Amino acid sequence: MQRLGFTFPEQTLEFIPLLRFKGPSMGFNQGVLLLLASTSLLTGSGVLAGKILVFPVDGSHWVNMNLLIQSLHSRGHEVTVVRTATSWYVKENAPHYRSLTVTLPGAISIEEEDFFVTFLVKMLAIHKEGASISGFVKFYWEMLGTLSNIHRQASLLAVEMFENKTLMQSIRNTQFDVVLLDPGLPVGVLVAHELKLPTVFNVRWITSGEGHFVVAPSPTSYVPTSGYAASDKMNFAQRVKNTFHYFLNTCIDRFIVCPHYDRLVDRYFGPDVKFYHLLQGADIWLMRVDFVFEFPRPTMPNIAYIGGFQSKPSKPLSSELEEFVQSSGEHGFILMSLGTLVNGLPIEITSEIAAAFSQIPQKVIWRHASAPPNNLGNNTLLVKWMPQNDLLAHPKIKAFVAHGGTNGIYESMYHGVPIVGIPLLFDQFENILRLEARGAAKSVDATKLTRENFMEAIQEVLQNPSYRNNMKRLSALHRDKPMHPLETALYWIEFVMRHKGAAHLRTESYKMP
Repeated sequence: MQRLGFTFPEQTLEFIPLLRFKGPSMGFNQGVLLLLASTSLLTGSGVLAGKILVFPVDGSHWVNMNLLIQSLHSRGHEVTVVRTATSWYVKENAPHYRSLTVTLPGAISIEEEDFFVTFLVKMLAIHKEGASISGFVKFYWEMLGTLSNIHRQASLLAVEMFENKTLMQSIRNTQFDVVLLDPGLPVGVLVAHELKLPTVFNVRWITSGEGHFVVAPSPTSYVPTSGYAASDKMNFAQRVKNTFHYFLNTCIDRFIVCPHYDRLVDRYFGPDVKFYHLLQGADIWLMRVDFVFEFPRPTMPNIAYIGGFQSKPSKPLSSELEEFVQSSGEHGFILMSLGTLVNGLPIEITSEIAAAFSQIPQKVIWRHASAPPNNLGNNTLLVKWMPQNDLLAHPKIKAFVAHGGTNGIYESMYHGVPIVGIPLLFDQFENILRLEARGAAKSVDATKLTRENFMEAIQEVLQNPSYRNNMKRLSALHRDKPMHPLETALYWIEFVMRHKGAAHLRTESYKMP
């Protein structure tokens, strides 16, 4: 690789105390040499300043990808992000990346600001009908229709790119070193194959669910399947259900999702190339998983675990927030955030939550951007945005009421704050269950939430010290690593760039029918 430069990685300096200069006796040249030597020991003899093509997924996934991009930019890499003209989160102009904007016939559903809120409203209505056969069929009919439409829309991105010969030639002329992509929408896999470039996945979820199920052995006897909230200690009936969900996910992937991409592979690469083999053939999988949180399971040598890579030390609160927090006295405060999904909760549910909060001595900071709920107490502060990481690190925090999104889970675990979970969609049920199995969280069913059972869950987490103690134990395990997960992610991306792939770590089993 011709472009070779040296940069000082900001993340290394932030997370690992490299130097402590003592007094003026150390000369400038000595200091620089020591800094160079320390950085070399941590990151290798040099950092390749290369060119990276990125295919992100919009929404909350972009938060994770954007952090990686910022870190890669700070190390001297040139990053180009492929986005659509209707993208809501991925902005066209940013200081840390160049954008390549592709115009599609219509917007991809998940790029619409209120997509997940609208989807939540539909799902809550279906769940209220109960666990009947008709409710189950209705749930999957709605979900599968939405899923197929999303991947149909996303596949058009590849068509627009491949049919634009000028654009593809421009990309080839740029001479990218690697494609970094989120395989939740795996269009980048096809483009990487066309460009003959190595690929790195920033992954937790893939077309068939959790990423391990595509690349690693996944015995359903003790590995919970995506969409089935169970621990790794299943009885016989649970193992049967787990296996059923595994085959259900496989069928959904085979007949609902993959056909959209199979058609593109046949059209542009011919019958000898299989989309699923391209998907499985990534050089490195940056898995947003930590086995402190995840249940143990088989893995592969080309999977690097970066769970919690977004976690970081806190910054001071604003004077207004600090004053409110300090006013809580010995009782402390509770933090609540359901992200944008709170807008999808009926006001009768948010009003029950507010009523329960009004009866406790703790202060409450609640991220709530829509109309205020009824029964709001004087102890509750509604904010449209809050520095979640900084509040979770505050010594006066007592609990975190959350929907179970991965980012919030890892931030809470990093700072040792127990959770009262209100899971709403997708993997949130499984995330909260994993913490419940470790005694660090208590779950409440949103469709059955009342002020009484919500209050009961809060009081149990606040008054039973085992919840905080268990989360503190998870925090200690999560932090005890030889390298911060973000540094691990950056190392493996640069590893692929240095060696033009990592085929020696990839098992050939993915090519078997």
